[in-house]
Amino acid sequence: MRVIFEEGSAQAVVYAAGELEAYLKRMLPELAGCEWTMRLRVEAAEAQGAEPQGAGRKNDSFRVEVTAKGGSITGNYPRSVLLGVYDYLHYLGCRFLMPGGQGEYVPRIGKEKLPAHYEKTASFYHRGVCIEGADSFENIRDFIAWLPKVGYNSFFLQFKVPYAFLARWYHHEQNPYREAEAFTYEDACHYMHLLEAELKKRDLMLHKAGHGWTGGVLGYEMSSWETTAKPLKEPEKSYAAMVDGVRGLYGGVPTNTNLCYHNREAADRFAESVTAYAKANPEMDYLHIWLADEYNNVCECSECRQTTLSDQYVALLNEIDRRFCEEKLDTRIVFLLYQELLWPPVRERLKNPQRFVLMFAPISRTFERSYSLEQIPETLPEYVRNRITLPSNLGENLAFLRAWQTQFSGDGFVYDYPLGRAHYGDFGYVHIARTIAEDIKKLKEMRLDGYISCQELRAALPDALPGYVMGYTLFEEQTDTQALIEEYFAAAYGAGEKDARQYLEALSRLQCCDYLNGKGARTDGQMAERMRQIQEICAGFHPEKYLLQQGKIEPAVFWKLLVFHKEYVQRLAKAMELLALGRQQEAKNCWRAFRRYLCEKEEEFQPYLDVYRILEVTQKYTGFQ
Repeated sequence: MRVIFEEGSAQAVVYAAGELEAYLKRMLPELAGCEWTMRLRVEAAEAQGAEPQGAGRKNDSFRVEVTAKGGSITGNYPRSVLLGVYDYLHYLGCRFLMPGGQGEYVPRIGKEKLPAHYEKTASFYHRGVCIEGADSFENIRDFIAWLPKVGYNSFFLQFKVPYAFLARWYHHEQNPYREAEAFTYEDACHYMHLLEAELKKRDLMLHKAGHGWTGGVLGYEMSSWETTAKPLKEPEKSYAAMVDGVRGLYGGVPTNTNLCYHNREAADRFAESVTAYAKANPEMDYLHIWLADEYNNVCECSECRQTTLSDQYVALLNEIDRRFCEEKLDTRIVFLLYQELLWPPVRERLKNPQRFVLMFAPISRTFERSYSLEQIPETLPEYVRNRITLPSNLGENLAFLRAWQTQFSGDGFVYDYPLGRAHYGDFGYVHIARTIAEDIKKLKEMRLDGYISCQELRAALPDALPGYVMGYTLFEEQTDTQALIEEYFAAAYGAGEKDARQYLEALSRLQCCDYLNGKGARTDGQMAERMRQIQEICAGFHPEKYLLQQGKIEPAVFWKLLVFHKEYVQRLAKAMELLALGRQQEAKNCWRAFRRYLCEKEEEFQPYLDVYRILEVTQKYTGFQ
């Protein structure tokens, strides 16, 4: 058996050859010694030069042509060849169910299964995930390796350096049972370079930065949302937004502090820092430029009051674009529709729209249901400086997008949060998986070309069904969601898949995505009844019996997870029942027992549940203290 490629092939093609050979040897050991050759190659027209943008840009596509004696996998970009290899392995019966080798289903097959003739083109250009939560280096590395296996092509390392997400893990925040490890900013830089190499090895698109620019202008190079004890001095103090007559750090957090964008020195410093960063980081494909990560703290000085934050933002983006042109930088810039920036500018317009990519971030939306395209208001709520309320209504969220799109008709994608907070309220993960699929199927009608999920990477309790559905649906929007779900359960749970699916679907029917995410009254009799029913369903389910069949089920990790998941759900649902009944002290005690249980079990289930994040969310949003 040979997998060959042209001399001088891109790194991703060489890597794809190794992956195809390794999996086929596991699936067909009888191929050893046979004359069977596979050729991997990039289409000649795309093999040279940088990936085109704008009108010349093409979505990932590949062609699989295999006979009993061998064949070829051809892609239009190096990563497309890798995507084609994984899709062919999926065609042969492999299932890449979650990050890490423990979540793979690799069957034994006969040679008669090998022939295949088909081609595919991705439905959307942007198909990625943005890091959140608390993550070890190994968590992130394994997640990056999983992305192309299920159809993704992008990854976003937030901040200039993703220190916050790594430090949360290595410092073991939220877990008093584990001692903090030594971990520094320099360690994060080292890991970042290793992770970027993993992305480039697979030719995945790299997104960087986003948060942190405003803090940098104020003299704080931030890679987190931490408060600082360092006082804000002149001239930087004059750069900060004036709120209630005072210029200073908003809540003591540089990342959350807006600037006085009328101040020419502040704007120049912002534009210069972005330009210097772009020059120093030519390997990134997309640079995100965002403002403060809090709202209702916009500058109230007399000059800033004459315009809107969005007008100032667009003027700043135009200045950055001018400097990029002077420096002959072709870096694409992602601009953000978020908080005050949901309201489009009144006067300013982007002068070079080909440079920019619109990112719609409806962070306050509901996940009880999918986007609604039928009831979009014709007008937006009035913008009142430092008195805005974020929309939760799906139609109202989309009204903001439509308003921006009357001014900007270029490239764009949604930056959404189904696996960032709301998923913890769907104990079965089937509801949130369906919502994700329905959202993706509406993207073209929303005039958006893709989706980046801002999420925890360790989102695999009870399983990683939502991320699996997201990846495959982004590549093929017409994918049958129910078929994907059934395929996943069959591979993950083997002979017990029917029992597992009925159990998890029953939990999902009682989901509380909005309630857990802090939406609605905390005392809620209907929610209390849902939580009581969930505990009853758990009591009647016995995943332990399937652990005895581990040798017959591949991979066995999913039944082990269901045993842990059952206890996790019962404990959290009981605490939420008490909270919804208004029995706050009992709820607090019950939640603290839940917290203790998770912290004690964290090491055993570390790759699957982000303990830091579920505890942070239930404190900050659900209402436990």
